[in-house]
Amino acid sequence: MKKKLGSLQDDDWMPLTEHLGELRKRIIYCLVVFAIGLIGGLLGAQPIFDYLVAAAPTSNLHLNAFSPWDAIGLYMKFAFAISFILAIPHTMFQLWAFVRPALKKQEQKATLRYVPWAFVMFLIGLAFSYFVVFPMAFLFTEKVSNNMGLEQTYGVMQYFSFLFNILLPVSLLFELPLIILFLSRIGILTPHTLKKVRKIAWFILILVAVSVTPPDVISDILVAVPLILLYEFSVLLSKMAYGKRIKAQEKQDFGLEGYSN
Repeated sequence: MKKKLGSLQDDDWMPLTEHLGELRKRIIYCLVVFAIGLIGGLLGAQPIFDYLVAAAPTSNLHLNAFSPWDAIGLYMKFAFAISFILAIPHTMFQLWAFVRPALKKQEQKATLRYVPWAFVMFLIGLAFSYFVVFPMAFLFTEKVSNNMGLEQTYGVMQYFSFLFNILLPVSLLFELPLIILFLSRIGILTPHTLKKVRKIAWFILILVAVSVTPPDVISDILVAVPLILLYEFSVLLSKMAYGKRIKAQEKQDFGLEGYSN
């Protein structure tokens, strides 16, 4: 009976060419949704632009175009950013669909729940980076300019490039717990591995915090501490997910042994 079970499992494995074909199909789906999102992004660019300018950390923000292409470039930046955010749940679903054949039914149901949470975690990271990190960084640069007696003339592309360079990296880092939980649930990552690379992970997170914040200790700590806590929370989630996987594997192995006997 064991031999029959083994042969069935061998037949379930897809050859490399089919894996690549499946991956190609999933990537095409993601690109199609992203392209559709670009249309919505172009339509939503103006209202979001107006809101971000009105909600700027400073009251004397006067944006200038230094090139005839600045307005068009800015529209495209907003379109890409909006499309990227809207495509996150669909991309996560396509990732889940790609690895689904390698998962057991229970794992398929458990990992599918991560898809909507990917969007939620990104929005939480977006809110944290916009309402906490960005004002600190912007007000610090403004203070330095005032202390040097410089007249502040903001280019519209420079201002929003500064904004996006802070928002996107920090927001993506908030996906860390979900990614680690997903990889632990399917057995690629283990809590032991995460603990082993803890020092390296802390260093990278602190480096990111220092890169996106003003060069003062208070700002660095205010951003680095939440990111480190996010990593430690990820380790805890990984421990829970990996434990569930081991228990499920033990139950399955026990069931197969009983069936073969």
